Amino acid sequence: AWGVVGSERAAAFRAKKAALAAGEAKLRALSTTPNHLAGFGFTVNLDGQRRSAYDLLRYPTIDLAGLTRVWPELAELPPGIGAQLEIEAGYGGYLERQAADIRAFKKDENLALAEDFDFAAVPGLSNEARQALMTGRPRTLGGAARLRGVTPAAVTVLLRYVKRREGTDKEAVSHLG
Repeated sequence: AWGVVGSERAAAFRAKKAALAAGEAKLRALSTTPNHLAGFGFTVNLDGQRRSAYDLLRYPTIDLAGLTRVWPELAELPPGIGAQLEIEAGYGGYLERQAADIRAFKKDENLALAEDFDFAAVPGLSNEARQALMTGRPRTLGGAARLRGVTPAAVTVLLRYVKRREGTDKEAVSHLG
């Protein structure tokens, strides 16, 4: 609409996006049991849970080429599409975990820290993070996350510490609406 991408390139993008969506739908629609997979030489937990072809691609020892032994129709996926779906499935668990971490952080971002909160008492913080927190005196966990020198790992350490203390020291922390 803005003339930044030509119509040919836009059409190619839409076609690839549609092919990826169709390929993912196919991988998610095909499922089988661990016992059936064992017959093809795949090792997964024998827990009776059906797993889709997409979920199986999360296993480091399973690839699309191997899954064509179970579902020959997967060989019809264009090579570039199949390769991209393998990558997306492989990283899917990590992306879901990151999304959950982001949701959890947003929930706890407004966790208020007492004005006299003792950052020196938080075990596991680096000296740099501790100094940044003591100098910046953030009022919320979100404010702590935005301080220079405070890493995501330090925010996690701080959150865990605050959550543990929340039950014992109601004056130290609270949630802001």
